[in-house]
Amino acid sequence: MKSDKYENNDNDMMQNLPYEKFVSMGAGALTDSELLAIIIRTGTKNLNAIALGEEVLRVANRYGNGLLGLYHIPLTELMQVKGIGRVKAIKLKVIAELCIRMAQTKAKGQLAFNKPESVADYYMERFRHEKVEHILLLLLDSGLHLLEEQLISTGTVNASLLSPREVYISAFRAQATNIMLLHNHPGGNPVPSNNDIQITRRISEIGRTIDIPLLDHIIIGDNSYFSFQESKLIREL
Repeated sequence: MKSDKYENNDNDMMQNLPYEKFVSMGAGALTDSELLAIIIRTGTKNLNAIALGEEVLRVANRYGNGLLGLYHIPLTELMQVKGIGRVKAIKLKVIAELCIRMAQTKAKGQLAFNKPESVADYYMERFRHEKVEHILLLLLDSGLHLLEEQLISTGTVNASLLSPREVYISAFRAQATNIMLLHNHPGGNPVPSNNDIQITRRISEIGRTIDIPLLDHIIIGDNSYFSFQESKLIREL
């Protein structure tokens, strides 16, 4: 039977393994749990830092695959993992936020509002795991540069309210010459509902009348999207 001294030495060795692997092989060679172990630094009496990282991932997986779950898991639930106190939980949430912002920064370099795929890529991680519908209004100038974005509606899982009047009041205030709508489908399927089609038709008709066209309505699903412009539906409406 090992003494406490030897058990502590084994723990110390396990704690140092991710650091040594990072130095010799680089960050890309580390597993997700090993990356978390470096951030967490210390484990518990029964779990070394790597095992604790695996436990964090297991709990976070309820909110998204792998490390993405850390972005969506509530701070209070993360703190319920034994060995993860307030400080460690905040560190993990900050790391998750940094990852999202870095991904958005990368996507922003390719963002073009006349290319639905680039718009969907930019907003994908922000909206695809939300539990309720969010409708975002993008206000653009004549050169298709973003003037402002506004979250104009947050609905239930099944519905979201949207007022065409509110949309165009915002457009006038921002002196926008083009607008775009973007919203998520919590179920993950981006195919537009009848309600989506009807509201897009109403806003598109008003936009043509007052010369502030609706360029596109993009629906974000789970790692997928639907564009009214790409599908040619925006023309038919």
